[in-house]
Amino acid sequence: MVDKEYVEQLKQILMSTSLSDEDKKNELMQYHENDIADMLDDLDDNQRDELHRILGDEVFGDVLLYSEDISEQISSMEPEEAADVIEKMDADDAIDVLEELDEDDRKEIVNLMDPEAKEDIQDILKYDDDEIGSKMTNNYISILVTNSVKTAMKRVVAEAAENDNVSNIYVVDVQDKLVGVIELRDLIIAREGIDLGTIVKQNYPSFHATDKVEDCLAEMREYALPSYPILDDQDRLIGAITHDDVQEAMDEEMGEDYAKLGGLTEEEDLDESPFKSVKKRIPWLAVLLVLDLLISFTMANFENVVAVLAIIAFFQTLVLDMAGNAGTQSLSVTIRMISTNDVTGKKIARTILKEFLTGVLNGVILATISFGFVMLYLFIFKKGVVNGDEYNVVQAISASSIVGIALLVAMTVSSLVGSIIPIIFYKMKIDPAVASGPFITTINDVTALLIYYGLAAFLFFTVLGVA
Repeated sequence: MVDKEYVEQLKQILMSTSLSDEDKKNELMQYHENDIADMLDDLDDNQRDELHRILGDEVFGDVLLYSEDISEQISSMEPEEAADVIEKMDADDAIDVLEELDEDDRKEIVNLMDPEAKEDIQDILKYDDDEIGSKMTNNYISILVTNSVKTAMKRVVAEAAENDNVSNIYVVDVQDKLVGVIELRDLIIAREGIDLGTIVKQNYPSFHATDKVEDCLAEMREYALPSYPILDDQDRLIGAITHDDVQEAMDEEMGEDYAKLGGLTEEEDLDESPFKSVKKRIPWLAVLLVLDLLISFTMANFENVVAVLAIIAFFQTLVLDMAGNAGTQSLSVTIRMISTNDVTGKKIARTILKEFLTGVLNGVILATISFGFVMLYLFIFKKGVVNGDEYNVVQAISASSIVGIALLVAMTVSSLVGSIIPIIFYKMKIDPAVASGPFITTINDVTALLIYYGLAAFLFFTVLGVA
C-alpha cells in the first residue's frame, strides 16, 4: 500500500516555488525511483511533464519502470517524448516497455528512436522467447585483455555512468571474443604494471544467445553470480544477463509452470478475451473430460457396493484427497529434479525409490490415524455399516480397515505415479509440467476408487458374506 505521507512530500518538492530545478532534482533523488513512481498516479499531465523535465530522460525512464501501469504513462506522452525516454533505457527494459503498448503506438515510437537504440532492440528481438538471448541486456562493460590496469580502470570509470552493471568486467580480445571476467574488486586492488590476463577468470560461466532459457536458469541457480556474459555462435561477446534479469526470467518460468500444472499451454494474459482463453483451455479440458468419465464409469460398476454399504461412501473423499496430495508432492519433487537437467538413470532410480518409500511411510502413519478415527466415529454414533443393520463391531473394524488399507495403498501408488509419469513424458520429449498435473490427478482418482471400492466389495461380500 502506498504511503500517502511521503507521496505528498514528493509532490511538495516538485511543486515548490522556492527551489531551483537542480535543487528539486537533488531532493527527489534522495528517494528511491520506486517511491517517485508511487507519486505518478497523483500527478496530472502538466505535473508529470514537469517531473520529466526536472529528472531528465534517463532518470525519468528509471522511474517509469516501477510504475504499476507503465503503458498508460507512456501512452499519455507525445510519441517523440516517449521515444526519448525509452531509448535511454537498457535494451531489455525498453523491449519490456514496448511490449506493453499497442502495436501502432509501438511502431511509431520505435521509428522515432535513434538508430543505435533501435539496433540494440533489434539485436535482442531476433531471438525467440525461449532463448536466453531474448533476456540479455546491453548493460555491461568490456575491456581488452591487452589493456593495462590503468587503461582498464579509466574505461570502467568512463562507462560506469551509462552501464551500472560493474560487479563483473568482461575481458575480450581484439575480435570481441570472450577471454574471461575480472571482478571489479580485483581490478581496483591490482597493481599497475601487472599483466591484466593474470587476474582474469577464464573459466567463467557463459551462455550462447541461442541456448534455451530453462537450461541456462538451471545452471545459473547453481552459480548465483551478479551477471553472466552472453555470446554469439562465434563466441563473441554480445550482451549480458544480470541477476535482476535472471530473477525476472525465473519468475516467468515459475508463472508458466503454474499455468502448465493447471493444464494450460501457456500463462494467460489477464486482459485477453474469453474466446482466446477458451481456445487455450479447451483441449486439456476435453482430455480431462474423457478421463473423468472413467471415474464415473468406475463408480457405476460399484453401484451394488454403494447401495449396501452407503456409509463407505462418506469416507471416499478422504482417500481420494490424500492420494491426490501424495501424488502432487511426488510430482513437484520429480519436476524439480527434471528442471535441474540432472536426469541420469541413477538419479531417476533414486527419485522413484525415495518417493515410493515416502509414500509407504506416510501411508502407514495416516492409515493408522484414519483407522482410529473412523472406528471411533462408528463407535460413538453407533453407526451400522451395512444398510439396515445395527452397529456391529466386526463390521466397524472391517470398514475402518478398508479406509486405512485403501489409504495406504492409494498413497503409495499415487507417489509412484507422481514420480514415474513426468519422467515418462520427459523421455517422450513432452513437457512434463504441462502433461503431468491434471493427468496424474485423474489417474490417482481412478486408482484410489478402484482400490477403495474393490477392497470394500471383497471384504464385505466375499469374506463376510454380506448379501
